Amino acid sequence: MVFSILENEYWYGGYVFGSYVQPYDASSEAEIDLRRNDSTNQAMPFFVSTKGRYLWCDEGFLLHFGGGNIAIDRDVELREGYVNLKGAYLAASREHFPFGKEGPSDEFFKNPVYNSWIELTFWQNEEAILKYADSILDNGMSAGVLMIDDGWSDYYGKWEFSKEKFPHAEEMLKTLHSKGFSVMLWICPYITPDTLQYRQAKEMDILIKNPDGKPLITEWWNGYSAALDLSNPAAVEWLDKQLEALREIGVDGFKFDGADVLYYPDDIMTAGSVTPNEMARLWCAYAEKYAFNELRMAFKAGGMALMQRLCDKPHNWGEEGIRALVPDTLMQGITGHPFGSPDMIGGGEYMNFRENSGNLDQELFNRHSEIACLLPVMQFSAAPWRVLGKESYDKILKSVRLRERYAPKILELAHHAARTGEPVARYMAYEFPEGGYERVNDQFMLGEDILVAPICEKGRTSRNVAVPKGRWRFQGTVIESEGDVMELTPEEGVPIVLEKCE
Repeated sequence: MVFSILENEYWYGGYVFGSYVQPYDASSEAEIDLRRNDSTNQAMPFFVSTKGRYLWCDEGFLLHFGGGNIAIDRDVELREGYVNLKGAYLAASREHFPFGKEGPSDEFFKNPVYNSWIELTFWQNEEAILKYADSILDNGMSAGVLMIDDGWSDYYGKWEFSKEKFPHAEEMLKTLHSKGFSVMLWICPYITPDTLQYRQAKEMDILIKNPDGKPLITEWWNGYSAALDLSNPAAVEWLDKQLEALREIGVDGFKFDGADVLYYPDDIMTAGSVTPNEMARLWCAYAEKYAFNELRMAFKAGGMALMQRLCDKPHNWGEEGIRALVPDTLMQGITGHPFGSPDMIGGGEYMNFRENSGNLDQELFNRHSEIACLLPVMQFSAAPWRVLGKESYDKILKSVRLRERYAPKILELAHHAARTGEPVARYMAYEFPEGGYERVNDQFMLGEDILVAPICEKGRTSRNVAVPKGRWRFQGTVIESEGDVMELTPEEGVPIVLEKCE
């Protein structure tokens, strides 16, 4: 299937990871393989254009931009006549990934989210978790969702608190709740081999298999594990029992990690004869049962009520580091994942935050916080009061206070997204289709009337901002624009924010 790209037509979609290269137009040369999502983030078999057109194929496809054309390896749906980017996106959402139910818990959007990974890595324990929670409050930050990361259980598949690490788990949960925290636990769809849970799962025949009928032992980032066959209702029931037991003692929800397609071979054998892409989607569908959820990897999960984090970003100023945060979050929104978290602030590579690592860039940490504070979900893991000096930490508090100011607006937009699918953070071209903003992906609209332009370059104190035609309020002053590019300077610790005047 081949068709021509229209004059001044720009296409967005496919993979969230690496989206800084988008949009594609008639001058682009690129190949995108959506038959398997081997990325570590969300993907949708979907592209949408500024000329009111979109492409969709349930199974995924191989797509090539080149010579002013789009060539696809199979017949896909090409729908036209929706005027602009917003019209085409909303039409596709209604048809292929409809919204219309409650979104993730409101708690994600009210206050920062805290994840214990970088502070504790695999040494999660009751005493340290309580200390981490107290430190949040003692350092002037608000209670919020607290995620206890990998290491709280004895091994994978045995989803109960380690009695050695968490001797008083139920009491700990009550204490955290009394301090205002909601508590989530990290889990994965893997089972450590040579354990009682593995033998039980094997006997129940609820594991993914190799073509020879033996359980698949897959290599992933934490070693070798068997994998739960989520297409088997018995496997779902087996997991349900464990997670509901945790809910009964006070756990609010779960961080659903893993299920990356790249860890499932194409020839897996499953009860439901599903592909690796479909297995990843089943993990998303399972997670959607819980209002407190977090996902990082997905295929065709647009429209689901999931808090979708960006994958771990390197602690640098490059296009896969801090400069990826806004483009990737915008791509999440235009592919049906509006409830996004732009990674853990500072990036997810814990080695950078160890004492005397020599890698920590405090300016970078501050800028990441400024970027995240007005995106859908703001998440900390490395404790900023530990890793930053007082001046830098004061800037963190300023970004958190700005978040608090706009939290009602963010929550309102999250509710609107749950009903309609409209992104919380939107491309400039989405809200201003005639403005020539198709390639602007380092600033965004928070809804229809708030423009946010964070600084993403080291050493800069100001930046150029594409300001649409009209009157805008900036730092208490009304400015008028004819569609100008203006050099603006934010207050320290916060991004540039312009509010549209009535």
